[in-house]
This record gives sequence, C-alpha cells and structure tokens, in this order.
Amino acid sequence: MASNADTPPELLYGLNDRPPLPATLLAAVQHMLASFIGIITPTLIIGGVLGLGSEVPYLISMALIVSGVGTFIQARRIGPIGSGLVALQGTSFAFLSSILAAGFIAKAKGGGPDEILSLIFGVCFFGAFIEIVLSQFLHKLKTFINPLVTGIVITTIGLSLIKVGITDLAGGFKAPDFGSLTNLALGGGVLLLIIIMNQSRNLYLRSGAIFFGLVIGFVVAMGLGKVDFSGLSKLDWFVLPVPFKYGISFDFGAFLPVALIYLITAIESSGDLTATSMISKEPIRGDVYRKRIRAGVLGDGVNSMLAAIFNTFPNTTFSQNNGVIQLTGIASRYVAYWVAGILVLLGLFPMIGGVFQQLPKPVLGGATLVMFGTVAAAGIRILATVNLDRRSMLIMAVSFGLGLGVAAVPDLFQHFPKMAQNVLGSAVTMGGLTAIILNTVLPGRAVEDAEPEADRASLATSV
Repeated sequence: MASNADTPPELLYGLNDRPPLPATLLAAVQHMLASFIGIITPTLIIGGVLGLGSEVPYLISMALIVSGVGTFIQARRIGPIGSGLVALQGTSFAFLSSILAAGFIAKAKGGGPDEILSLIFGVCFFGAFIEIVLSQFLHKLKTFINPLVTGIVITTIGLSLIKVGITDLAGGFKAPDFGSLTNLALGGGVLLLIIIMNQSRNLYLRSGAIFFGLVIGFVVAMGLGKVDFSGLSKLDWFVLPVPFKYGISFDFGAFLPVALIYLITAIESSGDLTATSMISKEPIRGDVYRKRIRAGVLGDGVNSMLAAIFNTFPNTTFSQNNGVIQLTGIASRYVAYWVAGILVLLGLFPMIGGVFQQLPKPVLGGATLVMFGTVAAAGIRILATVNLDRRSMLIMAVSFGLGLGVAAVPDLFQHFPKMAQNVLGSAVTMGGLTAIILNTVLPGRAVEDAEPEADRASLATSV
C-alpha cells in the first residue's frame, strides 16, 4: 500500500456512487476545463506547422468528439474494453513529434492537406493495433520498457518539442514579425500568468491555469488587433464525423516512430491508470487491478484506432484529471458520462474549433512552452525513481546524446536512404530505440519496473 503521504483524502463519492446532479455537473465541468486545452492544442500545433489551414476547425471537432466517445468507453467498460474509471481520453502530446515527422514525409512528396492527413491517420490506425496487442502482455515487457526507457523517451519528447513552443511564442515559423517585442510580450505575459495562477492557493484557479492563461492572452491579443474572426462566417455550424474523410495511406518510415510511441504510451497509461485507481480508492494490487489495467490500456488502443478512423490523432489517458478527483472528492465514473457528453456536444459545432484556430501564435506558444516543459519534467521525475548507477547513466547519456543530437543536426543522415532518414532522423525514435537496445544488451542487471515507485511517480506527475 502507499505511504500515508501518498494516501488520497477522503472521497465524497466513490467509483460506483451516483452524486447529486449539481455536484456531478460541477465536477464534469472542472474535468472538461482541465482537459479541453490538452485535447485541442496538439491539433492546433499540427495544423499550424504542417499548414493544414481550413481543415483545422474540422480536426478540432473530431478531436473533441472522439475524446468524448473514448472517455465514455473507458468509464462504461464495454465488454473487455475500458478501465471503468474516470479516465478521460484526449489527444496525446507524446505522438506530436512523430506525427509531424510523418506529415513532413508526405509534404516532401508534394502532398497537400489531404495527402498529409491520409498518411498520418494511416500510420496511426495501424499503429493502434500495437497497443491493442501489447495490452494483453504488459507484464512481459518490463525488462524492455521500464522506468529508465520510459523516462528517457518522455524527457526526449518534451525537450524536442520545446523548439515548437518557443518558435510560436516568438510569432510562429516564418512570421514577418518573428521575435517582435509585441510577440515576446504577449507570449511571455501568458507564460507569466500561468506561473502566477499555478502558484495560487485557490485550487480552481490553479487547476485551470493554462485554460485561463490562454483566454486572458486571447482577449489581450484581440485588443492588439492580432485576432481576425472574418473567416468564421465560412464555417459550417454543425458537422458529423466522416470515417476516413481524407483516405488512408502508409509509409514504413513514418510508421516506425509512431509505433514506438504506441509502445511507450501503453506502459505510461498503465501508470496513469494506477494513479487513478489509487486516488479513487480502488485496488492497486491483485487480479481486479491487473484486469482493470489490461482493459484500460486496451481501451486506449481501441480509442486511438477510432481516432484514426474519425480523423483525429491518437488518444491516451489524461493524467491531469486525477487532480480534479482529488480537488472535488468525486471519483464516480458517472461524472465521466457527463464529461463525454459535453465533449461530443462541443465537437459537433466547428465554430468552436474556428474560434480557437484564431489563437495568435505567441499566446499559444506561451502556454505550450509550459506543457512541453512539463512533459520533459515528468520524464525526469520518472528517471528519479530509477537507481542511477553507472550502467543507467551510460544508457541515459548515449540515448539523450543521439536523440537530441539528430534533432539539433537534421542533416546528419542526408546521405542515407530516404526511409532510414525518416526513421533515424526522429529524436524520439533514435533516443527510444537506443535506450531499449542498450538496456537489453549491456552487461549487468537490466532496470525493471519497480511497481511502488512507478505508482508514486505517476501519482506525482498527475496532480
């Protein structure tokens, strides 16, 4: 069992309790606010970096709808699929660099938005089967995917994405006013607001710091004339999901980095679900726990497959909602039904996505810089649970060196075949594969997953 310091406060409503409607709605709205920006931000970044333009509002709508459906599946537990917990689903930042790499592969071949999205959703669809299969064998993967490897990969993801955040803060790639004092003040102001609100004693303000920071930054940007709503009149008021709207294609060079992240997120999700079980005062040992984790990771895989079918990016269990459970004292899975309904309702109206598409790059950059930095910090926190002996330090040094090295010098493999460039040129793939191989073949005891430490690390990163 967890130590007293890790024991969650007394719950007002347990997993299978039905809170009164006002309490349920209040908790549902807080869960939505905690996850909303995390759900739509990857789409905003991908759309901006890959130049998807008019497709972005539709993609945001699909992200919200699939997140709602996925959340319902996780909470309702349909057959063997779903953890039965308040495990909100949303677009995963972990896939961001791999998805951008896949998009650039399609773009390099002269593809437009349809071809770019066709390839991205194709590799994400087939990659989802990796997580679906792995969910049944998680206990056998601990000598290959463990806190050392997972910490290295998550840290590399965060560090490799910081360039995207800081570029947006300065105005966005190739912006005519890149680095202007206005952009830096706007982005820096959002960053400062988030820091201040995150330190507030008001738990509501603290849990919604990023959301409120973006809203305030948006309002200030409107006053500076940096927001243009003229294009909203061209958007549909209502939209329904269309399976494989952009088609489906495949490229192995684009697939491998995505496949590796599916492997990592399968392990990461098990930690997030363990933390949710702990906070919800559900078992974190024994058959019930193991079945719940297996069903939850299977749910992640199935939801990611649905995401690809319905034109959005891979889903995973959000950890920040564990903080909402602690804040409200409500762990009831019936709250998740309401969250799911709210997300689907928001997604049916593309106007919402159109409004958020108008977020100026500096405002978005000020917030995403915190998000990406948090990803890197979460990876470091996981590494802190590992016994950092000489062997582990060597694995970290080589993995970070090669992973971040190829990100800093993208032309390193310019004389290699194109497929090799696509695979080896990804910081996450290079760093992750290096960590897996070295942890497997180097002499000495391979680092394996230490369940109590992993549980505490997951809990610590979720609140």
